[in-house]
Amino acid sequence: MKRQLGEILLEEGIITKEDLQEVLKIQKKSPLKLGQILQKKGLVDEDQILKTLAAQFGYDYQARLTFKFDDAFKKIPVNLLQKARIVPVSREGKAVVVAVTDPADLHPMDDVRNILADYRVQFVMAPEAEVMKILHGQFDQAADAAKQVMEGISEDEFADIDGLSEDTLDLANEAPIIRMVNAILTQGVQERASDIHIEPFEKILEVRYRVDGMLHKRLSPPKVIHAGIVSRIKIMANLNIAENRLPQDGRIKIKLAGKDVDIRVSTIPTRHGERVVMRLLNKSDVRFTINNMGFPPDMLATLLKLIKEPNGIILVTGPTGSGKSTTLYSFLQELNQESRNILTAEDPVEYEIEGISQMQMQEKIGLTFATALRAMLRQDPDVIMVGEIRDQETARIAIQAALTGHLVFSTLHTNDAPSAVTRLVDMGIEPYLITSTVRGILAQRLGRLICPNCKTKFKPAAREIADFNLSPSQLKDGYLYRGEGCDNCVGSGYRGRMGLYELMLMSEDVQRVVLRGGDSEAVKKVAIERGMVVLQDYGRQKVIDGATTIEEVLRVT
Repeated sequence: MKRQLGEILLEEGIITKEDLQEVLKIQKKSPLKLGQILQKKGLVDEDQILKTLAAQFGYDYQARLTFKFDDAFKKIPVNLLQKARIVPVSREGKAVVVAVTDPADLHPMDDVRNILADYRVQFVMAPEAEVMKILHGQFDQAADAAKQVMEGISEDEFADIDGLSEDTLDLANEAPIIRMVNAILTQGVQERASDIHIEPFEKILEVRYRVDGMLHKRLSPPKVIHAGIVSRIKIMANLNIAENRLPQDGRIKIKLAGKDVDIRVSTIPTRHGERVVMRLLNKSDVRFTINNMGFPPDMLATLLKLIKEPNGIILVTGPTGSGKSTTLYSFLQELNQESRNILTAEDPVEYEIEGISQMQMQEKIGLTFATALRAMLRQDPDVIMVGEIRDQETARIAIQAALTGHLVFSTLHTNDAPSAVTRLVDMGIEPYLITSTVRGILAQRLGRLICPNCKTKFKPAAREIADFNLSPSQLKDGYLYRGEGCDNCVGSGYRGRMGLYELMLMSEDVQRVVLRGGDSEAVKKVAIERGMVVLQDYGRQKVIDGATTIEEVLRVT
């Protein structure tokens, strides 16, 4: 009889007996598997789970897959591969290697053995992301690039659309329009886009994807199908297709490229037609754990101590799109236990977290952050998360909540951590209330990582590093790194993003400066003297380590 996953992790000292008992209680009420719950709580990472599962079932584990196509793979139906999340990766003689994500799902493995009866099938375990990357890149014919779909639609079909009535519903139901929208969305997921922009101009229509924080133009469909594309998206998002003079917001829940994706849709009227922006929230890839946010060990230890304080305010600052919400979610997930009552007020609710009560703000009916926060205090909360402190009223209620024994998380739009203090003062909050309640302020940015596939080292010019306050002696062997550009990173030289952080604690020295009415520069000077590492210095170390480039750090800080 096979040992259970929890038993193996316990024996290997990866989790404690208390951890296992708590997770088993949660599992009784949850549809999630034990490994998924352990990951969501941040007790183990994906690699640890998969290695343990592989050992449990007697398979090898491969963290990275290398694919080499073979004609034998054509025998396996693509729908079988998609449904079971398995993929053949290589063949040597009569041996075929097949990667699986769930070793307990035996039926599809038996099907593959029967289909490849002439071969010796060897199963290995791999991360789902690796399997899906090969599956969609090599086998999924339905997930062709949007450009290929556009090129495949004949001029006759476009001519038919042009000749239809002005009824936008007719346009939206045309097969070419449906294929086009599906392809645009699918390509967005495949390219890891966070947003898709559909922009009409006088004579052209452009589709751009935001990947790793940067917009990239991908295709220009014929302007004649613009109304049809917009109407199709509106139908999917349950919006009013007849209204094109006012902004509208909606949501689409859909499965794309094998992943559950929640899409936030926003439309606005422009001079040349409606502009659509779709934010892709990939639920399948959500891993809100404080341990995988990339905090350095000393900062992580400090944050863990901060977020376990019984009361007070912890603020996360930065511009839009800098990952503030993700950081707050990771804090909440760390505290998400049966013994705690956690409430959030968000605009909008981006990701749903099991075990946490989340409120969606609706200003049209008077449900603002201040209103929600006031109501939350009557719900016996332990931890409160307010999406953003925008005004004095919200700030005062948050401070009152902290003074009455609650732990409050929120965000502010400031450029660095010390500026958050002066921002609160500008709102009309008295300095003594700020020093009494604020425990720490985390400023952050998201910087692009150098693509590992085309990463190369080079000797930088002396002037280049001097302008960035670096000396040759600080570099590793005198080299820095950059990406040359490849298919893996779509020629950008970057793939993926990491956080750049600046953590300011409300120490006694900082409190004295705030109470004296010191400005952000005075607060910053004292915080640095007490050990705060500023954003650009944090980024400077990442450049030395070869994670990113000077240009990228300067761009985001």
